Amino acid sequence: MWLPAYATRGERLCRLAVVTFAFAVLAFLIGPLFIVFPLSVSKDPFFTFPIQDYSWRWYADFFENPRWTQSLVNSLVAALFSTALATLFGTLAALGISRPGFPARKAVMALMISPMIMPVVIVAVGAYMFFGALGLTNTRTGLVLAHAALSIPFVVVTVLSALSTYDTNLTRAGASLGAGPVGVFFAVTLPLILPGIVSGALLAFAVSFDEVIVALFLTGAEQRTLPVQMFSGIRDQINPTIMAAASLLTTVSIALFVVLNLIRRVKRA
Repeated sequence: MWLPAYATRGERLCRLAVVTFAFAVLAFLIGPLFIVFPLSVSKDPFFTFPIQDYSWRWYADFFENPRWTQSLVNSLVAALFSTALATLFGTLAALGISRPGFPARKAVMALMISPMIMPVVIVAVGAYMFFGALGLTNTRTGLVLAHAALSIPFVVVTVLSALSTYDTNLTRAGASLGAGPVGVFFAVTLPLILPGIVSGALLAFAVSFDEVIVALFLTGAEQRTLPVQMFSGIRDQINPTIMAAASLLTTVSIALFVVLNLIRRVKRA
């Protein structure tokens, strides 16, 4: 918001400082993208910037190398299944928490969003100990369950946001017309909160697809996800194929961000 013509010099300087700081933070966050994408199409077999010549060889190497393709498949499978679980249980949790008279709402809400604010390495250690006792380490099932636990808070928050604008009189009207609770939910409630559910599902997918720390603890060689494969590649052998993988991850994240914004605009309209 621009300052009015009668703003004092101090207000203008403060505004300039805030805008400058905002652009500096934005450049710090986006700057790496202007290096990752060019390096992914560099012809050189090592990292040099600025690049001298262009080539798609590293993308070809990514899709021809079974380690990279398997890690991509593992990431997609884990993200899809964990998203399905997180969306289901997160939506049910949000519906329960939003009900009037729900006991200990604040305590339950704090418990539900704790994976969102807790350091991920603590969650990873706890998941490793818990799933290790159940024999689920180095399994795809353990990874899916852990990623679902990390993703549920995002679904709960977005669905609760959608429910905050929901008119409960619509539920009463549906019930007065003879519809049961399940019928009212699918005919009235679900269509109105669907944008919030879809937004939560997209966030859950992004959380699982980009997650690396929990996956490092819970996966073996056969369940290795794309971020874990990138981490191993940086540690063992550095080549621009990693940049091609990073570009794909970034592209997926940007696409999800764009879809989320479109959903929010449709919801507001």
